[in-house]
Amino acid sequence: MSIKVLVVDDSGFFRRRLTELINADARLSVIGTASNGQEAIAEAQRLRPDVITMDYEMPVMDGITAVREIHRQLGIPVLMFSSLTYEGARVTLDALAAGAVDYLPKNFEDISRHSDELQRILCDRIVIVSGSRRRAPETVSTPATGASATGPAAVSAQPAPVRRGTARSFQLVIIGASTGGPMALQEVLTKIPANFPLPVLLVQHMPGTFTKAFADRLDRICQIRIQEAVDGDILKPGNAYLAPGGKQMLLDNRAPMRVKVIDGDERLNYKPSLDVTFGSAARDIGSKVLGIVLTGMGSDGREGARLLKAQGATIWAQDEATSVIYGMPMAVAKAGLTDEILSLQRVAGRLCEEIQ
Repeated sequence: MSIKVLVVDDSGFFRRRLTELINADARLSVIGTASNGQEAIAEAQRLRPDVITMDYEMPVMDGITAVREIHRQLGIPVLMFSSLTYEGARVTLDALAAGAVDYLPKNFEDISRHSDELQRILCDRIVIVSGSRRRAPETVSTPATGASATGPAAVSAQPAPVRRGTARSFQLVIIGASTGGPMALQEVLTKIPANFPLPVLLVQHMPGTFTKAFADRLDRICQIRIQEAVDGDILKPGNAYLAPGGKQMLLDNRAPMRVKVIDGDERLNYKPSLDVTFGSAARDIGSKVLGIVLTGMGSDGREGARLLKAQGATIWAQDEATSVIYGMPMAVAKAGLTDEILSLQRVAGRLCEEIQ
């Protein structure tokens, strides 16, 4: 049975082209279209599609409002289309917070041409999104601002206290994620107190135009400082460094310890890649690393985790029940590389218990 898709966009041209591209894949079938958010909610209620593709800027009702209502009422996975700009990134992050599962860049020039590669990426992403975990939204109370956001993996974000005197002596925490990662990282990082005694490296699969906006967003709502990593940044306790999209982030262990940001190798599927960051840390500080693999498609992080484990590092993975896409953490767990498998809601608490 094919995956049923509802296409939502105020552009008639975009609706037609998406419909053509999606219907050309035997796994998928467009069962309806809508031209604004209000129509999207009505059609979603009537047709009950498996996946909805959604634009964000539309008349009558915008895409973010529609996503929030669809997520609240129906729990249908939504794939957002967004522009590859800082503002587009900000809006996309708002959509993910409202309950969207994933996003793709919206490029009229590319969509106007019949590109086999474009069709493959679009259709594969719809299939992946259709298999995502569907959850009712909960409210995240952000400690820095008191504002609230909703998302598929969001829970109360009161920071956990750091417990002193544990036996381990870690020097660095590395957290990686892909699909579902922005809200998963928000869930974890908003619970970490300002006095957290270690630096944190963050690897999220995301375009280069998005990572600065994502780091800025996290920095506003978290107690620890969060920034997009720049080559040569010295790693400081209570600071987190997000790998820039399109680049690779490595560890430079010369005193003082710092990050090295380099151009991404075209042979690598992911830029940034968690395997690259894990592998660099394995070479330089090995057993002093706590690596955490969160929700995401694919297996990025598995081979890097293998290198870390060979050096005596500690690896945690998110569990299946709370992962939006159980790909990356499953790959690490199935390879027998995990020391602990945790629900998303337990990660921050365990982190604060474990770190001196």
